[in-house]
Amino acid sequence: MRNIVVFDLETQYTADEVGGWRHIRDMGLAVAVTYSAATDLYRDYTEQEVDYLLATLRGADLVVGYNVLRFDYEVLRAYTTERLDQIPTCDMLDHLYRVLGWRPSLDAIAVATLGEMKSADGLQAVRWFRQGQLDKVIAYCRRDVEVTWRIYQFGRRNGYVQYRDRRWRVHRVPVRWR
Repeated sequence: MRNIVVFDLETQYTADEVGGWRHIRDMGLAVAVTYSAATDLYRDYTEQEVDYLLATLRGADLVVGYNVLRFDYEVLRAYTTERLDQIPTCDMLDHLYRVLGWRPSLDAIAVATLGEMKSADGLQAVRWFRQGQLDKVIAYCRRDVEVTWRIYQFGRRNGYVQYRDRRWRVHRVPVRWR
């Protein structure tokens, strides 16, 4: 099996606290989680372990994530001079944006495609981090990685994922994820 690594991270600060979305790299890594499809193992990383995280991403045949190109890799740019966009990456949000012209949330795709919701949100994860509840941040991030992997697998297997419009109608979005 190819070394597919599913990846997500949570930050120490919100966009508002660092001067807006143009300053994503100033948000700081709180926790990251990877899942290796080749080994069926999850791994958690803190800011002190960012070099190991970067090595894991570099060693992947394919990194899978949701908004990794515009967000997660941008957060990691504070920790490396390496061009992370050179890593083979399937950013599912980027694909959906190209088809739809707008950016649905991971939760919206998960609910319509898998029938399940995320466990919390990124703002709650920042609060947990500040309260020293790293176990909750890790559990939340791991859940996002699990959902991301399941959506990716669904899309690969079926050639589409789903979302609901404002009238709660389900729509299919064709995907061609490698």
